[in-house]
Amino acid sequence: MKSLVIVYSYHHHNTEKIAQVLANILDAPVKKPDEVNPEEISEYGLVGFGSGIYYGRHHESLLSLADRLHKVSTGTAFLFSTAAITGDAKTSKDHSRLREKLQSKGYVIAGEFGCKGFNTYSFLKYIGGMNKGRPNADDLHRAEEFAMSLKKDYLTGK
Repeated sequence: MKSLVIVYSYHHHNTEKIAQVLANILDAPVKKPDEVNPEEISEYGLVGFGSGIYYGRHHESLLSLADRLHKVSTGTAFLFSTAAITGDAKTSKDHSRLREKLQSKGYVIAGEFGCKGFNTYSFLKYIGGMNKGRPNADDLHRAEEFAMSLKKDYLTGK
């Protein structure tokens, strides 16, 4: 089964760092949302969707891509993000819009990953930002473990 990692990462490339770790473990290409067409996604058995969190949700380019996806009967996806504020409940809430769009298209969500990312949005740029140095080595290690779990459960069999 082939994997694909789709990521939108702009300001500090926080989420791109996570995407690269995931892609290395899953032996998957990394593409931006505008580099993928909906038909192509059906060629992959496991697809990751990730971005920074903007106003409590994934970037609009990912949400738009999810809207354009065709309904599937056997699609498996995972979600990931970096954000200024994280925690299991916060990450779940931040992921809810994308999760619901993918599930409405027939995708099973294999897992979700979130960690802190360096943020200099708005007034934060004047005080040096928050979460400087994130994602850090611990975050990248947790991303590796998440990817290894996905690989074990969805790519090599349980």
